[in-house]
Amino acid sequence: MKRILAVVGILIALLIVVALALPFLIDANQFRPQIETALTKALGREVKLGNLKLSVFEGAVAAADLSIADDPAFSKEPFLLAKSLSVDVELQPLIFSRKLKVTGIGIGTPEIALIQSPSGAWNFASLGGKSEPGAAAADTAESGSASAPAVSVKLLKITNGRVSLKLAGEPKPNVLEKLAIDVKDFAPASSFPFSLTANIEGGGDLRLNGKAGPINSSDASATPWDATLKVSKLDMVKSGFVRASTGFAGLVSMDATASFDGHKLALKGAIQAEQLKLAKAGTPTPKPVGFDFELDHDLLKRSGTLNRGEAHIGAAKAQLAGAYRSEGNGTIVNMKLNAPSMAVSELKEMLPALNIVLPRGSSLQGGTVDANFTVEGPTDMLVSSGSVALKKTRLVGFDLGSKMDTIARLAGMRINPDTDFDNVSADLRAAPDGVRVENISVIAPAIGQLNGAGTISPSNALNFKMRAQLKAAGVMDVLSAGGKATIPFSIQGTSSEPKFMPDVKGVLESTDAGKAATDILDLFKRKKKN
Repeated sequence: MKRILAVVGILIALLIVVALALPFLIDANQFRPQIETALTKALGREVKLGNLKLSVFEGAVAAADLSIADDPAFSKEPFLLAKSLSVDVELQPLIFSRKLKVTGIGIGTPEIALIQSPSGAWNFASLGGKSEPGAAAADTAESGSASAPAVSVKLLKITNGRVSLKLAGEPKPNVLEKLAIDVKDFAPASSFPFSLTANIEGGGDLRLNGKAGPINSSDASATPWDATLKVSKLDMVKSGFVRASTGFAGLVSMDATASFDGHKLALKGAIQAEQLKLAKAGTPTPKPVGFDFELDHDLLKRSGTLNRGEAHIGAAKAQLAGAYRSEGNGTIVNMKLNAPSMAVSELKEMLPALNIVLPRGSSLQGGTVDANFTVEGPTDMLVSSGSVALKKTRLVGFDLGSKMDTIARLAGMRINPDTDFDNVSADLRAAPDGVRVENISVIAPAIGQLNGAGTISPSNALNFKMRAQLKAAGVMDVLSAGGKATIPFSIQGTSSEPKFMPDVKGVLESTDAGKAATDILDLFKRKKKN
């Protein structure tokens, strides 16, 4: 027994010696030209590897550096630069036959540049385009063989990567950091599972899990895939996914499913937006805003259709649908918004985000809103046109009668701290140069009916010409034989500090007695002149 143990001990010792000596007996660098040639042929791009080392205990060949050239039509800089490349191999064929059998590939700290051309093509589309279908990149045949067998890798890992994503027409690239990708059972001719995680520069996290393949040998960017997508706390502006010039801002989280058939991307899911801002001068919403959506996007044409969109703020809901397309350096949209019977109590939380300013110290209470709008144009020069109507609402902390002081006294109107409205409706056109409001109709039981039109500048300066059909009393009751008076007035100032200024001459001309007095005065003026 002791002899057997001694023999076993000697064998173990010899194995340890052999294992320690193997890196010196087998120069891993002899495989470097073979691997570089196979990878260059398979990818259709020049591939360079650094110094190779063999780790017998780990069964791996490691390269100090990896460089893959870009498509010369896009850039002269490398498509991928990595600080390390490890190739897990089967030791037996490596030691006894000097054949390289790959079980895993690891790429450490890579920098990857993804670039889209104005036509919509990607720089990675031509990867593998010059190779024959099934060409090998990692599982090489014997030295000097003309071609390599098909690749089959149990595990491909990318760790601590950085991706620069340069979309056509965008001045700056989007950047993903701390990129990690796991691909299992990779084979170009079949589908394979993958997972991806990354931090988004500027704020946000990205997770993608699904299946891809088979690889499209003529256009790698057309390889089909299906996945679940999760985005957390994406800062729309700081990350560069939305331009600051659009006025949009906020933190967006998304849960969605995505399916790409090689040409079109179908995306379905839900978005939760916090601190949302939808106008340049707007302020972030205090409450989160949800958005459920279904869209189809054509990656080559850089256009798509929002088939269904539903925004909801609490119980209030609005429908949005339409089309969009990338053009030059911007995105052109053509959308329809329909918001029937939205509760004012919910919608008022959105007013600051839309830069809709109420008179200082006032707030809306109760009632509903109906809105129908068309939104079109470049995202940084949007034009919205349509109609809006408020029903059975109250403007708390704002007495319209007291603001129309002169008219209120003439009409004998009762002063109240709040103003009730049965209906407020108007046609609006909002553009970067301001808001044009037409066909204003206001019915306030304590006052009467107001009609008119006007403008609101980007700085919220008001310029309105209005007419008030009042329930006459007091002096106006005497002047107006019909018991009603139609009085012209203007609204100036700002949205937060509106100023109501009556047209005195118009007041006289709007009443029977006033018209008679004006005619007499005009008659004396003519006689004096003669």
